[in-house]
Amino acid sequence: MIGVVVVSHSERLAEAAVELGMQMVHGDAPPVRIAAGADGRFGTDAAAVAAAIDDLADSPGVLVVTDLGSAVLSAGLALELRESTTEVVVSGGPFVEGITAALVLAATGAPLGEVAREVSAALGAKAAQLEPVPDAPVLAPAPAATAELPLSADEVLVNPEGLHARPAAMFVQAVGGYDALVDVTNLTTGTGPVTAKSLIGLLSLGAKQGHRLKLDGHGPDAATAVSELRRLLADGFGELPATAPH
Repeated sequence: MIGVVVVSHSERLAEAAVELGMQMVHGDAPPVRIAAGADGRFGTDAAAVAAAIDDLADSPGVLVVTDLGSAVLSAGLALELRESTTEVVVSGGPFVEGITAALVLAATGAPLGEVAREVSAALGAKAAQLEPVPDAPVLAPAPAATAELPLSADEVLVNPEGLHARPAAMFVQAVGGYDALVDVTNLTTGTGPVTAKSLIGLLSLGAKQGHRLKLDGHGPDAATAVSELRRLLADGFGELPATAPH
């Protein structure tokens, strides 16, 4: 059987998702390793992911299932750090449904490619039972902006871990308080734009320390919203190491 590595920001979340998936497996289960948390905190550790993959080196392939976007970054780095040469696929499928689908199909002895395709489509059954989400209304651009509060800005990410889950959530919460839409583009990689109101969209930018982000605001409160995001970026989302007093 292929092996499954579960990468999560939370060890308890990963364990619960695997426990749920195992309830659907009858007979022998595929080997599973969990790489979750970082130094006892929420987060992910590429070295731990690499070790989990190496621990499954005897499997005919390893599927990696992740939760949030920065977990994908850790999984990608782990592929460079690992010592084993077994084939690995990092899935873009959903976390809970994907883990369940992976465990059930892998338990049948299915090859890595077949399991990876099943996991990628794991949301299909749920989506088919739901009504489409209506398009959000488009806000007209503000007629004018003050010189002190720009509608557009370029800023560099200064916090060590980049735009991972916590700062991305701070972006969403900051913009959510204003009558505005703000698009975010990673100028360093050419990724985006995505809306600052989408956690998943922001994580998809793969923005790391030193990357330059472009903010484009629209709507009555756009100037204020952009300025608030600039403040968060300049402050490093409160993650900058404290400076020792002189």
